[in-house]
Amino acid sequence: MPIRFGPEPGAEEIVNHDPLAFLIAMLLDQQVPIEWAFAAPQRLIDRLGRPLDAAEIATFDPAAFAAIAAGPPAIHRYHRSMAARVQALCAELVDRYDGHAERLWSDTADARTVHRRLVDLPGFGAEKAQITVAVLAKRFGHTFEHLADAAGPFADDQPRSVADVGGPESFAAVKAWKKLQRESGRSKADAPAGNSDGVAGALEPAE
Repeated sequence: MPIRFGPEPGAEEIVNHDPLAFLIAMLLDQQVPIEWAFAAPQRLIDRLGRPLDAAEIATFDPAAFAAIAAGPPAIHRYHRSMAARVQALCAELVDRYDGHAERLWSDTADARTVHRRLVDLPGFGAEKAQITVAVLAKRFGHTFEHLADAAGPFADDQPRSVADVGGPESFAAVKAWKKLQRESGRSKADAPAGNSDGVAGALEPAE
């Protein structure tokens, strides 16, 4: 099942089909709502007037690319610094994978290898790499060995990240989970708040 925030395909739909768009969305998914980050690749395509290309973005004039990122609407709350990170990500993809984002996972069945490659990318820490591996498995149907090792808690059945967003109901469950965890002083990777055995309780949809 693809990533979907609402009942109909939206601006995030390009992320389900374009590996570079997916990695850019994952990179931007910090300090902004998930749906904002996942709408950003389509906004870049609309402003560039053509499909995303890692080599083009990597060599784009930084000031001009920052202006494109600024919108309105901006691709991120911190659009200037995140535009630079997008360019750094694309440069790394060109250097290591000839600009083909899917090569991070297409030539291996070992999720630990994918995680390691993701961590080496600009802007991808260990947890973001875990979530990305989980998305590849849960939303895009990739079959990996050692998934639990590489994705950690994001491989479980608890709706805790974009890896679990396949429509409005699951999106509401993820938002409710994050809200509950924040209020309990826990991260989205922790066991459910108030549940020492790690079994999720019922969550009310976030308002």
